[in-house]
Amino acid sequence: MQTIAERLDSARKGIDQAATSAHRPPNSVKLLAVSKTKPVSDIMEAYEGGQRMFGENYVQEGVEKVQELSHLSDIEWHMIGPVQSNKTKVVAEHFDWVQSVDREKIARRLNEQRPDSMPPLNVCIQVNIDDEESKSGVALSELDALVEFINSQKHLTLRGLMAIPKADPSEEQQRATLSKLKEIFDHYHTSLSNFDTLSVGMSSDMAEAIQHGSTMVRIGTAIFGKRN
Repeated sequence: MQTIAERLDSARKGIDQAATSAHRPPNSVKLLAVSKTKPVSDIMEAYEGGQRMFGENYVQEGVEKVQELSHLSDIEWHMIGPVQSNKTKVVAEHFDWVQSVDREKIARRLNEQRPDSMPPLNVCIQVNIDDEESKSGVALSELDALVEFINSQKHLTLRGLMAIPKADPSEEQQRATLSKLKEIFDHYHTSLSNFDTLSVGMSSDMAEAIQHGSTMVRIGTAIFGKRN
């Protein structure tokens, strides 16, 4: 049975290979280790294996881990799950990034509730790229307005886009979705100074996402094993 450190190493090698195949430098793609439902001991094992970026889906669980590991000042915590308006305060007070902002109300509350003593909160807009009713994310028709709003907020820094494409697409569907996402990302990347992150790709579609410009892949099971 492989250790977490060994699985991390495999994930990094997979990212490097995918980047090389896409004629991109290996360091152009970051690895976000998705640690939801996993104990702090697993996060510590990944940390000792050199991992510093961790993604959590559930607010309460994530906040508890941030607090328990607050002595490790170089961990970067990403909230990647949906944030409800009654949870924005604890998220704003504890996380470094929120990748799942999909409406103005949430962005406004995160901005108002981010402590002055902390640097601006890094934000990605979650885009409902395949227009699925079951998924969170802003519709493409409303994206410009949300970009403009977040960009005007003092305590937020708009870093890019996050998306969860349709599960089990055909190769053609997958290519179309990822190409569209890259086109939208490039549009903002050329006009906004801090817009540098395209967070797309998980264990199953990592190579394809990197081929289409992903700068951050979110890997959980392949590092930590099946979810509890």
